[in-house]
Amino acid sequence: MNFFKKLFNIQETEDKEIQEQEINLSLDESFVHNFVEKGGKFLYCLNKEEVIDNFKKVLSENSWDEVYLLNDKLASLFNKNEVKILNKFNDNTPILTPCEHLIADSGDILFSSNQLKSTKLGDFSDNFIVYATTSQLVKDTGQGLTGIKTNNKEQIPTNISPIKNYVINKNDDNFLNYGNSNSKNLYLLLLEDL
Repeated sequence: MNFFKKLFNIQETEDKEIQEQEINLSLDESFVHNFVEKGGKFLYCLNKEEVIDNFKKVLSENSWDEVYLLNDKLASLFNKNEVKILNKFNDNTPILTPCEHLIADSGDILFSSNQLKSTKLGDFSDNFIVYATTSQLVKDTGQGLTGIKTNNKEQIPTNISPIKNYVINKNDDNFLNYGNSNSKNLYLLLLEDL
């Protein structure tokens, strides 16, 4: 009988060790895993043509024919005959914006007043389309904040906020987020630039 116990205990120990092994992912793999786990919609693009094509597909999939731009430089992503650009946002209009950084260890997307101006994330529409590049990937929030400080030496932006949830009405029990619902239906157009 002891022979079988030893045999099964050894097998259980091996199974437990396999389950507890740490998996080391690269920054981009870690970000994508965490982002998708939270319900984000991820579209990887090798070039600007793919960005434009995927942008059109997102608009078509959701039957959106208008968009609010948080950065006029993004107007090159579409033909103005295909989509209407609004001067102010409303609850139903998707927002097209760049971001500061993509946080790999949590799958969050970090914004600042460079994108949002003085408007809180919770005041915008629930639908976001974010354009970012792989060079904006950072390991954690600390590196993201350092990056913001480094990139904006003359005037550090305010209104620094992450989008943490990509499922609308997801209940967040973190007391630091009380009254600040940043859940968004979010599409990420990620351009490979490295």
